Amino acid sequence: MATEKDTTVIADERDDANAELPKPAKVTLAHRLYTGQISYDFVAHRRRWYIISAIALVASLLAVIINGLNMGIEFRGGVDFQAPVQVTAQTVPEVRDAVASLGLAGQDDITVTTMGDNKVRVQTKPLTPDEVVQVKKAISGAVGIQPDDVTYTQIGASWGQQITTKALIALGVFLTLVMLLIWIYFRDFKMSIAAIIALVHDLVITVGVYALIGFTVTPATMIGVLTILGYSLYDTVVVFDKIRENTKDILNSDRTYSQAANAAVNQVLVRSLNTTIIGVLPVAALLFTGWFVLGTGPLKDLGLALFVGMIAGAYSSIFIATPLLAQLRERDADMTEHREHLERKRARADVRASAQAKTKTAATKTVAVELDAATDAEVATPGLVDAKAIQQAARQQRARQPRSKRKH
Repeated sequence: MATEKDTTVIADERDDANAELPKPAKVTLAHRLYTGQISYDFVAHRRRWYIISAIALVASLLAVIINGLNMGIEFRGGVDFQAPVQVTAQTVPEVRDAVASLGLAGQDDITVTTMGDNKVRVQTKPLTPDEVVQVKKAISGAVGIQPDDVTYTQIGASWGQQITTKALIALGVFLTLVMLLIWIYFRDFKMSIAAIIALVHDLVITVGVYALIGFTVTPATMIGVLTILGYSLYDTVVVFDKIRENTKDILNSDRTYSQAANAAVNQVLVRSLNTTIIGVLPVAALLFTGWFVLGTGPLKDLGLALFVGMIAGAYSSIFIATPLLAQLRERDADMTEHREHLERKRARADVRASAQAKTKTAATKTVAVELDAATDAEVATPGLVDAKAIQQAARQQRARQPRSKRKH
């Protein structure tokens, strides 16, 4: 008879059994990509990415050839006018209309900006001394000051060409140092080649967008271009570092270089997307402010370079640099031999699996035999029976009789 204590213990055990088990931790997308539960073969589809990039590069080059770049006054030379005025919402359009009404030849792209809330700035192409006087009178009349209060600075075309040459030299030095740095860090020259091609890809697309939209190329643009090249390089190095980790001792693994590189891309994919989104959001705000709020100025030029370059950099790191690196490495003799070895190994495994499948299928087939009428096995229907029934009947032994019943 169960006591009250026993009843309580039984009830507690039932409560413990009925208690809900802790729910397993939710597996995130990043974890599934990192562990390889799900993945996308970026490397195998490299032709698709190459075609997309080729279309973008051709369109960018055509935009530069047809439209050209709208170089700022710092690169092409010109005259910079500045006038003190209390800036209002109508200051910029009034000054621009006043200067445009002069009808000066070749002055279709006059730039008018504000400097703080107490100064307006006008930039034009190179002018003659008489044209400078006319522009000063137009500006002073628009803002209500004396012509002598309008200051100006002439920037020669030769000085602008020197700035352009120095900017190109700085860009070339930057790319050379980047190639050497990656080569030294990863000890793989092919990584340097892939990274530089990705950087040039980003640079050409950014310049093409500038030519297509018609934004002015200013020193702020150069700053933005160098910034996005650094950003793209950082994203590429992150992917390459994971590739180096995955391809360590690759010759003793069951994966090809392309498979290991593709796994690395999937493992850092979420990180790259998060970094790009977080970086693009404030840049988009900067571009919106410079384009729609201020209307012109260095913020617009800087914001466009950063916005286009960061998106192109994230794309090239995943879709261009990594597939290109895998393609270059797969051409090496050791990688070719390793890939062929794995293919032969998989072929042998397929043959063994096929043979085992055939053996298993043959073993499970039904065997039919014809029984003799004198067979001791009990058969419901004479004729053909299953072999298993025969084996079971053969194993059955007759019951042994006691000595008293045996025949003497």
